[in-house]
Amino acid sequence: MIRRFDVCATFVLIAALSGVACHKTKPTPPNPAPPPAAPPPATKPDAPPPPPPAPTPTPAAAPSEEEVFKTKTLEQLNAEKPLADVFFSLDSTELTAEARTALQKDVDWMKKWTSTKAMIEGHADSRGTNEYNLALGERRADTVRNYIVSLGIPVDRLTIVSKGEEQPFCAEETEACWQQNRRGHFVITAK
Repeated sequence: MIRRFDVCATFVLIAALSGVACHKTKPTPPNPAPPPAAPPPATKPDAPPPPPPAPTPTPAAAPSEEEVFKTKTLEQLNAEKPLADVFFSLDSTELTAEARTALQKDVDWMKKWTSTKAMIEGHADSRGTNEYNLALGERRADTVRNYIVSLGIPVDRLTIVSKGEEQPFCAEETEACWQQNRRGHFVITAK
């Protein structure tokens, strides 16, 4: 029986030793992994980039002098008075130095605008008879035309007419007013 005891004791001893020997200390669990990083704050999906700035409109080129001229009517041109009147002394058809200077500027303008035509009106003041003033007005218009032609403007671009005393610029019966009525006046008739 001893043997049996020995076997049992041995067995118990072995079992006890095995339990001790097999029993391992529980390993310490590894440190838990840090919690995952917080997701970045919710962002809106990438917005499309802003549209490129609208191109700055280039200012339209200013119309040329020729383009502006083409758009004007005869009424507009005559209202602007690009051709200056010339004035005469009492009962005279002679051009003064001042009149010649004004006519040179008129010629320069007509040379620039070669398609233009003009009518030269000869005017007189109210003194004298209608017949005399009509004849004087015609001679004044003719004097102006001849001078302009001598400066290079073709005669076919100019016509003349006498208005005599019929269309006065000024209606008062004073020397200052009569002076304004003794004139060669331009009316542009074609452009």
